[in-house]
Amino acid sequence: MLIDRLVDYNKSGVLPMHMPGHKRNAALLGDALPYGIDITEIDGFDDLHDAHGVLKDTADLAACLYGCQRAFPLVNGATGGILAAVYAVCRPGDTVILARNCHKSVYNAVLTSGLRPVYLLPEADALSGVAGSVTPESVARAIEANPGAKLVVVTSPTYEGVVSDIKGVCGATHRHGIPVLVDAAHGAHLGFSEAFPPDAARCGADIVVTSLHKTLPALTQCALALLNPGRVDEGRFRAALSIFQTSSPSYVLLASIDTCLRLLSDDGARLFAAYAGNLAAFDGRAAALKRLRVLCHGADSLPAHPGFFGFDPGKLVVETRGTALTGPALLALLRSKYKIELEMAYTDYAVAMTSLCDGPDAFRRLSDALCQIDRDAGSPAGAERPRPTLKALPHQAMTPYEAAALAGESRPLTQAEGFIALEYAWAYPPGIPFLVPGEVIGGGTLALIRELQAAGLQLKSTTGALPSGIYCAAPARTYL
Repeated sequence: MLIDRLVDYNKSGVLPMHMPGHKRNAALLGDALPYGIDITEIDGFDDLHDAHGVLKDTADLAACLYGCQRAFPLVNGATGGILAAVYAVCRPGDTVILARNCHKSVYNAVLTSGLRPVYLLPEADALSGVAGSVTPESVARAIEANPGAKLVVVTSPTYEGVVSDIKGVCGATHRHGIPVLVDAAHGAHLGFSEAFPPDAARCGADIVVTSLHKTLPALTQCALALLNPGRVDEGRFRAALSIFQTSSPSYVLLASIDTCLRLLSDDGARLFAAYAGNLAAFDGRAAALKRLRVLCHGADSLPAHPGFFGFDPGKLVVETRGTALTGPALLALLRSKYKIELEMAYTDYAVAMTSLCDGPDAFRRLSDALCQIDRDAGSPAGAERPRPTLKALPHQAMTPYEAAALAGESRPLTQAEGFIALEYAWAYPPGIPFLVPGEVIGGGTLALIRELQAAGLQLKSTTGALPSGIYCAAPARTYL
């Protein structure tokens, strides 16, 4: 039985340096969940889609904690909130400006709503290769080139912890009356301590969608939508939530959301002070690393990365370019030898996600393992490894919605150049597409796919055709 396997795994001693944020820390959170409180909308327990009682209290507490006018508990994860937000603001045929490193849920919202996407391509950091911040200047230029745009979407913080100037982005966008949606799925913990960047809602974002479960003590799928009405119709947003959220919300998840928020309200200051102290202690030990490097930690610092407006210190991005290891190899080594499971790995780095539920022993265990690996790791062999990046955006022959109406075929990658993609392609995690339906499959994209495969990353696509092929339509010249 699955429950037996879960119980056995919980006893195995594996250190969870990854989501969810509760980190199986029963000593802090108790053992009341889940079965005894798994009910439905019975008398006295309110209705998520028309909250006036106990669930409204939860929503009001969230709004107070995050400094927004309205808050809505989400039990379908941040994905449900993203889909609802885009649907609420845009109409079919509208133009939406979005950062190219948005999560696939944003792309799915663009497709299902029949929108025309205009992409912002953040510059890659010269030292790490990680995508940098979205700048207010780039947003302003995109709006000037697309004056009819109805929405701007930015991810902040990113999977790797890069924070954008949300206040500046909102200033550049609001001058034109355009609302800003911030995918802050990885930033539910921001704004609770001066050791962390401010949260997006307080920076002026119109809609913020954030995942409590990623970085705070909440069960998986627990999230919030934060709303500052004015440029967004609150009634339409509520209606959209009723479409994209289940009509049978889990009270286990709702109880987890409420418990998480009340913990932050009652004891957040102490917990975040301890969290910041643990990160500072980790920094001191990480400073001894010679070959490995932890992004914006230890000997590395934010000023060394001018393309980063800010950085979330809760993300430990361990870079391997100074060693013979790849990111996937580091992840596998930590798992097999040290029983530490990280969140994800990319070509030359791996990400450990931390939370306030990680105690001093967890941080020391990770730093000790990294220091041992650093001593044992060999130097890179030969020339510096190429860093796979999307150097230029593929040509957009049509919108994703238009591409969805085409009939296609699965073709080998070697025979796909010049055809139109009819599916998304990405490395997962992080689930950020490097190819979108309606885009021409060019040589640069195919080279990126080969480089990612060579680095040991698992590539996925909507239909599952990757890595052997790609689902696509007739040569692009037919449609241009």
